[in-house]
Amino acid sequence: MRIVLMALVTLLFAVHDVQAQQFQPPKNSKHGGTRFGLFGFGVRGGVDLRRSGQLVLGTTLDIGDLFSNRLRLRPSAEIGLFNGPNTYVGSFEALWRFTDDEEVATPYIGLGLGVAGRDACGSDPRCPGLWVNTAFGFELHYRSTFNWLLEYHGMDRMRRHRLFIGLTTRRGN
Repeated sequence: MRIVLMALVTLLFAVHDVQAQQFQPPKNSKHGGTRFGLFGFGVRGGVDLRRSGQLVLGTTLDIGDLFSNRLRLRPSAEIGLFNGPNTYVGSFEALWRFTDDEEVATPYIGLGLGVAGRDACGSDPRCPGLWVNTAFGFELHYRSTFNWLLEYHGMDRMRRHRLFIGLTTRRGN
């Protein structure tokens, strides 16, 4: 009985001295390979600079790196509201980031394809359309895993222009 009592007292003192440790996730390492997964997402709002000046709301996903952690794959979806028929665009783009994720500002450029439609699209034989899109923007460091996003989006072979501001995240920073 005395051994059990001594073991309990020893255990009590040992538990008292143990402190919780905060988990520190590893930093992204440099890599030269291709990775796929859900690495982040973003939300953004902006304006279509065409005659209508529609309000545009959108979301993006960061789904992978090609060959380097600077060449990113990004699908996105946007909806244009007010000032005319609602418009819809689903895009898939590849973005080249000029700096690492840890920098204060990370400029990037991109190129991709989009499928675009609008209200009453079924009555127009040219709708939905396949668009070639370009992107140019900056991610501005906000927190360890959140960045502000400022982006210009040239769409439909530069016939349409959109400006966005938003918030984006990247897992594993």
